[in-house]
Amino acid sequence: MKILIVGGGQVGFFLCERLSLEGHEVALIDRSEDQLKKATDRLDVLGIPGNGASAEILEQAGIHDADIFIAVTDLDEVNILACLLAREYGVITRVARVKNIEYTSQGAVLSKEKLGISLLINHDDTVAEEIVKIAGRTGAFDVAEFVEGEVLFLGYRITEQSPLCDLTLRELGEIRGIYRFVVTALTRKGKTIIPRGDDTIQAGDSAFVVCHKKDLPSLQYLLQMEEEEKRSRAPRAFILGGGHIGLHIAQVMEKLGFNLRLIDRDQTRCEKLAAKLTKTLVINTEGTDIRTLVDEGIEDAEFFIAVTENDETNILCSLLAKQHGAKRTLTLVNQPELLNLAPTLGIDAVVSPRIAAAGAILKYVRRGTVISLAAIEGSNAEVLEVLVKPDNEAIGKPLKDLDFPSGAIIGAIVRSDSYEIPTGDCTLQANDRVVVFALPEALPKVERFFG
Repeated sequence: MKILIVGGGQVGFFLCERLSLEGHEVALIDRSEDQLKKATDRLDVLGIPGNGASAEILEQAGIHDADIFIAVTDLDEVNILACLLAREYGVITRVARVKNIEYTSQGAVLSKEKLGISLLINHDDTVAEEIVKIAGRTGAFDVAEFVEGEVLFLGYRITEQSPLCDLTLRELGEIRGIYRFVVTALTRKGKTIIPRGDDTIQAGDSAFVVCHKKDLPSLQYLLQMEEEEKRSRAPRAFILGGGHIGLHIAQVMEKLGFNLRLIDRDQTRCEKLAAKLTKTLVINTEGTDIRTLVDEGIEDAEFFIAVTENDETNILCSLLAKQHGAKRTLTLVNQPELLNLAPTLGIDAVVSPRIAAAGAILKYVRRGTVISLAAIEGSNAEVLEVLVKPDNEAIGKPLKDLDFPSGAIIGAIVRSDSYEIPTGDCTLQANDRVVVFALPEALPKVERFFG
Protein backbone atom coordinates (compact mmCIF):
# COMPACT_ATOMS: atom_id res chain seq x y z
CA MET A 1 0.00 0.00 0.00
CA LYS A 2 1.03 3.62 -0.51
CA ILE A 3 0.82 5.55 2.76
CA LEU A 4 1.27 9.31 3.11
CA ILE A 5 2.21 10.64 6.55
CA VAL A 6 2.23 14.32 7.52
CA GLY A 7 4.36 15.11 10.57
CA GLY A 8 7.76 13.60 11.33
CA GLY A 9 7.67 13.89 15.12
CA GLN A 10 7.75 10.92 17.48
CA VAL A 11 4.42 9.46 16.35
CA GLY A 12 5.07 10.09 12.67
CA PHE A 13 8.58 8.65 12.79
CA PHE A 14 7.35 5.59 14.68
CA LEU A 15 4.64 4.97 12.07
CA CYS A 16 7.15 5.43 9.23
CA GLU A 17 9.46 2.90 10.88
CA ARG A 18 6.74 0.30 11.41
CA LEU A 19 5.15 0.62 8.00
CA SER A 20 8.34 0.81 5.94
CA LEU A 21 9.69 -2.32 7.66
CA GLU A 22 6.56 -4.13 6.50
CA GLY A 23 7.26 -3.21 2.89
CA HIS A 24 4.70 -0.44 2.43
CA GLU A 25 5.51 2.53 0.20
CA VAL A 26 5.73 5.41 2.68
CA ALA A 27 6.07 9.13 1.99
CA LEU A 28 6.67 11.62 4.81
CA ILE A 29 5.90 15.36 4.69
CA ASP A 30 7.39 17.73 7.27
CA ARG A 31 8.46 21.38 7.43
CA SER A 32 11.67 20.44 9.25
CA GLU A 33 14.60 19.42 7.06
CA ASP A 34 16.23 17.85 10.14
CA GLN A 35 13.19 15.64 10.82
CA LEU A 36 13.10 14.52 7.19
CA LYS A 37 16.83 13.80 7.10
CA LYS A 38 16.55 11.69 10.24
CA ALA A 39 13.73 9.64 8.68
CA THR A 40 15.22 9.26 5.20
CA ASP A 41 18.69 8.39 6.54
CA ARG A 42 17.38 5.64 8.82
CA LEU A 43 14.29 4.38 7.01
CA ASP A 44 13.16 3.44 3.53
CA VAL A 45 10.80 6.41 3.13
CA LEU A 46 10.42 9.30 0.69
CA GLY A 47 10.81 12.71 2.36
CA ILE A 48 9.02 15.82 1.06
CA PRO A 49 9.74 19.18 2.73
CA GLY A 50 6.81 21.54 3.13
CA ASN A 51 3.36 22.15 4.60
CA GLY A 52 1.20 19.04 4.74
CA ALA A 53 -1.93 21.16 4.37
CA SER A 54 -0.77 22.45 0.97
CA ALA A 55 -2.34 20.91 -2.13
CA GLU A 56 0.88 21.51 -4.08
CA ILE A 57 2.99 19.64 -1.52
CA LEU A 58 0.46 16.80 -1.32
CA GLU A 59 0.59 16.37 -5.08
CA GLN A 60 4.39 16.25 -4.96
CA ALA A 61 4.08 13.44 -2.41
CA GLY A 62 1.77 11.45 -4.70
CA ILE A 63 -1.58 12.05 -3.01
CA HIS A 64 -3.41 10.83 -6.14
CA ASP A 65 -2.15 7.29 -5.56
CA ALA A 66 -2.29 7.19 -1.73
CA ASP A 67 -4.30 4.42 -0.05
CA ILE A 68 -4.01 5.84 3.45
CA PHE A 69 -3.42 9.40 4.68
CA ILE A 70 -2.21 10.05 8.25
CA ALA A 71 -1.72 13.57 9.70
CA VAL A 72 0.09 13.65 13.05
CA THR A 73 1.70 17.10 13.33
CA ASP A 74 1.52 19.04 16.60
CA LEU A 75 -1.14 21.36 15.14
CA ASP A 76 -4.76 20.17 15.15
CA GLU A 77 -5.80 22.58 12.44
CA VAL A 78 -3.06 21.42 10.05
CA ASN A 79 -3.99 17.77 10.62
CA ILE A 80 -7.69 18.35 10.01
CA LEU A 81 -7.18 20.59 6.98
CA ALA A 82 -4.72 18.08 5.50
CA CYS A 83 -7.31 15.30 5.91
CA LEU A 84 -9.99 17.44 4.29
CA LEU A 85 -7.68 17.95 1.30
CA ALA A 86 -6.97 14.21 1.19
CA ARG A 87 -10.72 13.59 1.03
CA GLU A 88 -10.96 15.85 -2.02
CA TYR A 89 -8.24 13.78 -3.67
CA GLY A 90 -10.22 10.60 -3.03
CA VAL A 91 -8.06 8.97 -0.34
CA ILE A 92 -10.33 6.43 1.34
CA THR A 93 -8.73 6.13 4.80
CA ARG A 94 -7.88 9.42 6.54
CA VAL A 95 -6.51 9.70 10.10
CA ALA A 96 -5.81 12.85 12.14
CA ARG A 97 -4.27 13.31 15.58
CA VAL A 98 -5.84 16.06 17.68
CA LYS A 99 -5.09 17.48 21.11
CA ASN A 100 -8.09 19.77 21.49
CA ILE A 101 -10.84 17.88 23.30
CA GLU A 102 -13.47 19.91 21.44
CA TYR A 103 -12.91 17.71 18.40
CA THR A 104 -13.45 14.43 20.22
CA SER A 105 -15.80 15.12 23.12
CA GLN A 106 -19.37 13.89 23.00
CA GLY A 107 -21.53 16.34 21.06
CA ALA A 108 -18.51 18.10 19.54
CA VAL A 109 -19.34 20.66 16.86
CA LEU A 110 -16.61 19.20 14.64
CA SER A 111 -16.79 15.41 15.02
CA LYS A 112 -15.00 12.90 12.79
CA GLU A 113 -18.30 12.11 11.08
CA LYS A 114 -18.94 15.77 10.24
CA LEU A 115 -15.37 16.19 9.06
CA GLY A 116 -15.39 12.98 7.04
CA ILE A 117 -12.29 11.62 8.82
CA SER A 118 -11.93 7.89 9.50
CA LEU A 119 -10.22 8.36 12.87
CA LEU A 120 -9.64 11.31 15.17
CA ILE A 121 -7.15 10.19 17.80
CA ASN A 122 -6.48 12.17 20.98
CA HIS A 123 -3.38 10.51 22.37
CA ASP A 124 -3.84 12.10 25.82
CA ASP A 125 -7.08 10.17 26.25
CA THR A 126 -5.45 6.99 24.92
CA VAL A 127 -2.55 7.32 27.37
CA ALA A 128 -4.89 7.91 30.31
CA GLU A 129 -6.96 4.85 29.45
CA GLU A 130 -3.84 2.68 29.16
CA ILE A 131 -2.55 3.81 32.56
CA VAL A 132 -5.89 3.01 34.20
CA LYS A 133 -5.83 -0.48 32.62
CA ILE A 134 -2.34 -1.16 33.98
CA ALA A 135 -3.35 0.10 37.41
CA GLY A 136 -6.14 -2.49 37.42
CA ARG A 137 -3.79 -5.46 36.86
CA THR A 138 -1.46 -6.45 39.68
CA GLY A 139 2.18 -6.71 38.65
CA ALA A 140 1.71 -6.13 34.91
CA PHE A 141 3.70 -3.42 33.13
CA ASP A 142 1.75 -3.70 29.88
CA VAL A 143 -1.94 -4.47 29.40
CA ALA A 144 -4.17 -4.76 26.34
CA GLU A 145 -7.73 -6.05 26.17
CA PHE A 146 -9.39 -7.91 23.29
CA VAL A 147 -12.83 -9.37 22.54
CA GLU A 148 -14.59 -6.74 24.65
CA GLY A 149 -12.21 -7.33 27.55
CA GLU A 150 -12.62 -11.12 27.60
CA VAL A 151 -9.01 -11.83 26.52
CA LEU A 152 -6.04 -10.12 28.17
CA PHE A 153 -2.53 -9.52 26.87
CA LEU A 154 -0.20 -8.88 29.82
CA GLY A 155 3.50 -8.07 30.17
CA TYR A 156 5.38 -9.22 33.27
CA ARG A 157 8.99 -8.60 34.25
CA ILE A 158 10.76 -11.80 35.32
CA THR A 159 12.99 -11.58 38.39
CA GLU A 160 15.14 -14.25 40.03
CA GLN A 161 12.32 -14.74 42.55
CA SER A 162 9.67 -15.28 39.87
CA PRO A 163 8.17 -18.81 39.81
CA LEU A 164 8.63 -18.79 36.00
CA CYS A 165 12.34 -18.06 36.19
CA ASP A 166 14.52 -20.87 34.69
CA LEU A 167 11.51 -22.84 33.47
CA THR A 168 11.38 -24.01 29.86
CA LEU A 169 8.25 -23.57 27.78
CA ARG A 170 7.90 -27.36 27.73
CA GLU A 171 7.88 -27.47 31.55
CA LEU A 172 5.24 -24.75 31.58
CA GLY A 173 3.19 -26.84 29.18
CA GLU A 174 3.12 -29.70 31.68
CA ILE A 175 1.11 -27.55 34.13
CA ARG A 176 -1.07 -26.09 31.40
CA GLY A 177 -4.14 -28.00 32.56
CA ILE A 178 -4.03 -26.04 35.80
CA TYR A 179 -2.94 -22.66 34.48
CA ARG A 180 -4.51 -21.73 31.14
CA PHE A 181 -2.34 -19.15 29.41
CA VAL A 182 0.17 -18.81 26.56
CA VAL A 183 3.58 -17.17 26.78
CA THR A 184 3.49 -15.54 23.35
CA ALA A 185 6.82 -13.73 23.48
CA LEU A 186 9.94 -13.00 25.51
CA THR A 187 11.98 -9.81 25.25
CA ARG A 188 15.61 -10.20 26.29
CA LYS A 189 18.36 -7.59 25.87
CA GLY A 190 16.33 -5.67 23.31
CA LYS A 191 15.45 -8.72 21.21
CA THR A 192 11.95 -10.20 21.04
CA ILE A 193 11.42 -13.90 20.31
CA ILE A 194 8.45 -16.24 20.14
CA PRO A 195 9.63 -19.00 22.49
CA ARG A 196 9.46 -22.71 21.71
CA GLY A 197 9.59 -25.81 23.91
CA ASP A 198 13.30 -25.74 24.80
CA ASP A 199 13.52 -21.97 25.34
CA THR A 200 14.05 -20.98 28.97
CA ILE A 201 12.51 -18.00 30.74
CA GLN A 202 15.34 -16.08 32.38
CA ALA A 203 15.68 -13.39 35.02
CA GLY A 204 15.57 -9.99 33.35
CA ASP A 205 13.19 -11.15 30.62
CA SER A 206 9.91 -9.45 29.85
CA ALA A 207 7.31 -12.17 29.36
CA PHE A 208 4.16 -11.43 27.36
CA VAL A 209 1.20 -13.63 28.23
CA VAL A 210 -2.27 -14.14 26.74
CA CYS A 211 -5.07 -15.47 28.96
CA HIS A 212 -8.83 -15.25 29.37
CA LYS A 213 -10.01 -12.91 32.12
CA LYS A 214 -11.57 -15.91 33.93
CA ASP A 215 -8.10 -17.44 34.24
CA LEU A 216 -6.36 -14.30 35.47
CA PRO A 217 -6.70 -15.12 39.21
CA SER A 218 -4.94 -18.47 38.76
CA LEU A 219 -2.21 -16.83 36.66
CA GLN A 220 -1.70 -14.18 39.34
CA TYR A 221 -1.50 -16.96 41.92
CA LEU A 222 1.15 -18.77 39.86
CA LEU A 223 3.16 -15.56 39.57
CA GLN A 224 2.68 -14.91 43.29
CA MET A 225 0.92 -11.66 42.37
CA GLU A 226 -2.57 -12.56 43.52
CA GLU A 227 -4.95 -9.64 43.90
CA GLU A 228 -5.14 -8.26 47.41
CA GLU A 229 -8.30 -8.87 49.32
CA LYS A 230 -10.73 -6.01 49.61
CA ARG A 231 -9.87 -3.81 52.52
CA SER A 232 -11.99 -1.66 54.76
CA ARG A 233 -10.54 1.48 53.15
CA ALA A 234 -10.25 2.47 49.51
CA PRO A 235 -6.83 1.95 47.87
CA ARG A 236 -4.74 5.12 47.89
CA ALA A 237 -3.13 6.54 44.73
CA PHE A 238 -1.10 9.65 43.96
CA ILE A 239 -1.19 11.39 40.57
CA LEU A 240 1.56 13.86 39.69
CA GLY A 241 0.55 16.28 36.93
CA GLY A 242 -2.80 18.00 36.55
CA GLY A 243 -2.91 18.33 32.77
CA HIS A 244 -5.48 16.67 30.56
CA ILE A 245 -4.00 13.22 31.15
CA GLY A 246 -3.87 13.58 34.93
CA LEU A 247 -7.42 14.92 35.07
CA HIS A 248 -8.73 12.08 32.89
CA ILE A 249 -7.01 9.46 35.09
CA ALA A 250 -8.38 11.05 38.27
CA GLN A 251 -11.93 11.16 36.92
CA VAL A 252 -11.85 7.46 35.99
CA MET A 253 -10.14 6.34 39.22
CA GLU A 254 -12.67 8.31 41.30
CA LYS A 255 -15.39 6.13 39.77
CA LEU A 256 -13.33 3.03 40.61
CA GLY A 257 -13.28 4.02 44.28
CA PHE A 258 -9.66 5.10 44.73
CA ASN A 259 -8.63 7.48 47.50
CA LEU A 260 -6.79 10.02 45.35
CA ARG A 261 -4.19 12.76 45.81
CA LEU A 262 -3.49 14.88 42.72
CA ILE A 263 -0.33 17.00 42.83
CA ASP A 264 0.46 19.99 40.60
CA ARG A 265 2.86 22.90 40.95
CA ASP A 266 0.51 25.45 39.29
CA GLN A 267 -1.89 27.06 41.76
CA THR A 268 -4.37 28.28 39.14
CA ARG A 269 -4.55 24.82 37.60
CA CYS A 270 -5.07 23.29 41.05
CA GLU A 271 -8.05 25.56 41.64
CA LYS A 272 -9.61 24.46 38.35
CA LEU A 273 -8.92 20.80 39.11
CA ALA A 274 -10.51 21.06 42.55
CA ALA A 275 -13.68 22.39 40.92
CA LYS A 276 -13.83 19.44 38.49
CA LEU A 277 -12.96 16.60 40.87
CA THR A 278 -15.38 15.70 43.65
CA LYS A 279 -13.48 12.98 45.56
CA THR A 280 -9.83 13.89 44.92
CA LEU A 281 -7.62 15.93 47.23
CA VAL A 282 -5.76 18.42 45.01
CA ILE A 283 -2.39 19.53 46.42
CA ASN A 284 -0.44 22.54 45.16
CA THR A 285 3.20 21.52 45.53
CA GLU A 286 6.20 20.04 43.73
CA GLY A 287 6.46 16.30 43.08
CA THR A 288 9.79 16.32 44.94
CA ASP A 289 8.16 17.67 48.12
CA ILE A 290 8.67 14.43 50.02
CA ARG A 291 7.51 15.83 53.38
CA THR A 292 4.07 16.56 51.91
CA LEU A 293 3.93 13.16 50.22
CA VAL A 294 4.79 11.44 53.51
CA ASP A 295 2.21 13.51 55.40
CA GLU A 296 -0.42 12.45 52.83
CA GLY A 297 0.42 8.75 53.24
CA ILE A 298 2.73 7.87 50.36
CA GLU A 299 3.94 4.84 52.34
CA ASP A 300 0.44 3.33 52.06
CA ALA A 301 -0.09 4.18 48.39
CA GLU A 302 -0.90 1.40 45.95
CA PHE A 303 0.17 3.59 43.02
CA PHE A 304 2.21 6.68 42.24
CA ILE A 305 1.33 7.86 38.73
CA ALA A 306 3.58 10.53 37.16
CA VAL A 307 2.16 12.23 34.06
CA THR A 308 3.73 15.69 33.85
CA GLU A 309 5.07 17.00 30.54
CA ASN A 310 8.67 16.46 31.68
CA ASP A 311 10.13 12.94 31.42
CA GLU A 312 12.93 13.58 33.89
CA THR A 313 10.49 14.90 36.48
CA ASN A 314 8.25 11.87 36.02
CA ILE A 315 11.13 9.41 36.43
CA LEU A 316 12.76 11.16 39.39
CA CYS A 317 9.54 11.67 41.32
CA SER A 318 8.47 8.07 40.68
CA LEU A 319 11.76 6.81 42.11
CA LEU A 320 11.40 9.07 45.16
CA ALA A 321 7.85 7.83 45.74
CA LYS A 322 8.99 4.20 45.43
CA GLN A 323 11.80 4.83 47.89
CA HIS A 324 9.28 6.19 50.41
CA GLY A 325 6.87 3.29 50.24
CA ALA A 326 4.66 3.49 47.14
CA LYS A 327 4.01 -0.08 46.01
CA ARG A 328 3.88 0.54 42.24
CA THR A 329 4.96 3.39 39.99
CA LEU A 330 3.39 4.16 36.60
CA THR A 331 5.35 6.71 34.62
CA LEU A 332 4.72 8.66 31.42
CA VAL A 333 7.84 8.83 29.22
CA ASN A 334 7.93 10.60 25.85
CA GLN A 335 11.57 10.25 24.85
CA PRO A 336 12.27 6.88 23.15
CA GLU A 337 15.78 6.70 24.59
CA LEU A 338 14.39 6.82 28.15
CA LEU A 339 11.74 4.14 27.65
CA ASN A 340 14.12 1.22 28.16
CA LEU A 341 16.15 3.03 30.83
CA ALA A 342 13.27 3.76 33.21
CA PRO A 343 12.40 0.11 34.03
CA THR A 344 16.06 -0.66 34.83
CA LEU A 345 15.93 2.04 37.51
CA GLY A 346 13.06 0.33 39.31
CA ILE A 347 9.97 1.90 37.73
CA ASP A 348 7.19 -0.68 37.45
CA ALA A 349 5.42 0.44 34.28
CA VAL A 350 6.26 2.96 31.58
CA VAL A 351 3.66 4.36 29.17
CA SER A 352 4.62 5.99 25.88
CA PRO A 353 2.26 8.49 24.22
CA ARG A 354 3.66 7.67 20.77
CA ILE A 355 2.96 3.95 21.22
CA ALA A 356 -0.55 4.64 22.51
CA ALA A 357 -1.34 6.89 19.53
CA ALA A 358 0.38 4.67 16.97
CA GLY A 359 -1.47 1.55 18.16
CA ALA A 360 -4.82 3.23 17.60
CA ILE A 361 -3.74 4.49 14.17
CA LEU A 362 -2.24 1.19 12.97
CA LYS A 363 -5.62 -0.50 13.32
CA TYR A 364 -6.82 1.61 10.39
CA VAL A 365 -3.79 0.66 8.32
CA ARG A 366 -4.22 -3.08 8.74
CA ARG A 367 -6.09 -4.82 5.96
CA GLY A 368 -8.47 -7.74 6.05
CA THR A 369 -10.36 -8.63 9.19
CA VAL A 370 -8.36 -6.90 11.95
CA ILE A 371 -10.81 -5.89 14.71
CA SER A 372 -8.37 -4.35 17.19
CA LEU A 373 -4.64 -3.98 17.72
CA ALA A 374 -2.00 -3.15 20.33
CA ALA A 375 1.55 -2.04 19.52
CA ILE A 376 4.42 -3.32 21.70
CA GLU A 377 7.15 -0.84 22.63
CA GLY A 378 10.74 -1.79 21.85
CA SER A 379 10.04 -4.72 19.53
CA ASN A 380 7.91 -3.36 16.67
CA ALA A 381 5.64 -6.35 17.36
CA GLU A 382 1.86 -6.16 17.50
CA VAL A 383 -1.02 -8.06 19.04
CA LEU A 384 -3.95 -8.38 16.65
CA GLU A 385 -7.53 -9.46 17.14
CA VAL A 386 -8.74 -10.88 13.82
CA LEU A 387 -11.98 -12.39 12.56
CA VAL A 388 -11.95 -15.73 10.74
CA LYS A 389 -14.00 -15.30 7.57
CA PRO A 390 -16.29 -18.17 6.48
CA ASP A 391 -14.28 -18.74 3.29
CA ASN A 392 -10.90 -19.07 5.04
CA GLU A 393 -9.14 -22.24 3.85
CA ALA A 394 -7.74 -22.90 7.33
CA ILE A 395 -11.18 -23.66 8.83
CA GLY A 396 -11.47 -27.16 10.24
CA LYS A 397 -7.77 -28.01 10.04
CA PRO A 398 -5.69 -28.63 13.20
CA LEU A 399 -3.40 -25.73 13.97
CA LYS A 400 -0.37 -28.04 13.86
CA ASP A 401 -1.14 -28.79 10.20
CA LEU A 402 -1.50 -25.16 9.13
CA ASP A 403 1.21 -23.21 7.35
CA PHE A 404 0.89 -20.42 9.90
CA PRO A 405 3.36 -17.56 9.42
CA SER A 406 6.72 -17.96 11.13
CA GLY A 407 7.20 -15.16 13.65
CA ALA A 408 3.58 -15.23 14.80
CA ILE A 409 1.64 -17.23 17.37
CA ILE A 410 -2.06 -17.65 18.20
CA GLY A 411 -2.71 -16.81 21.85
CA ALA A 412 -6.48 -17.34 22.13
CA ILE A 413 -9.53 -18.38 20.13
CA VAL A 414 -12.96 -17.04 21.13
CA ARG A 415 -16.24 -18.23 19.64
CA SER A 416 -19.76 -17.29 20.73
CA ASP A 417 -19.82 -18.08 24.48
CA SER A 418 -16.68 -20.26 24.68
CA TYR A 419 -12.93 -19.80 24.35
CA GLU A 420 -9.78 -21.87 23.89
CA ILE A 421 -6.16 -21.39 24.82
CA PRO A 422 -4.93 -23.18 21.70
CA THR A 423 -2.98 -26.39 21.29
CA GLY A 424 -1.81 -28.01 18.08
CA ASP A 425 -5.03 -30.03 17.88
CA CYS A 426 -7.36 -27.00 18.00
CA THR A 427 -9.17 -25.92 14.84
CA LEU A 428 -10.46 -22.60 13.59
CA GLN A 429 -14.13 -22.08 12.80
CA ALA A 430 -15.98 -19.44 10.82
CA ASN A 431 -16.45 -16.17 12.74
CA ASP A 432 -13.92 -17.10 15.44
CA ARG A 433 -12.11 -14.13 16.95
CA VAL A 434 -8.43 -14.94 17.19
CA VAL A 435 -5.76 -13.08 19.18
CA VAL A 436 -2.37 -13.24 17.45
CA PHE A 437 1.07 -12.00 18.53
CA ALA A 438 3.22 -11.15 15.51
CA LEU A 439 6.76 -9.90 14.99
CA PRO A 440 7.11 -7.16 12.34
CA GLU A 441 8.31 -9.43 9.54
CA ALA A 442 5.27 -11.67 10.03
CA LEU A 443 2.57 -8.96 10.05
CA PRO A 444 1.88 -8.86 6.28
CA LYS A 445 1.71 -12.67 6.21
CA VAL A 446 -0.75 -12.73 9.13
CA GLU A 447 -2.94 -10.21 7.32
CA ARG A 448 -2.93 -12.38 4.20
CA PHE A 449 -3.59 -15.57 6.21
CA PHE A 450 -6.78 -14.12 7.68
CA GLY A 451 -7.59 -11.83 4.73
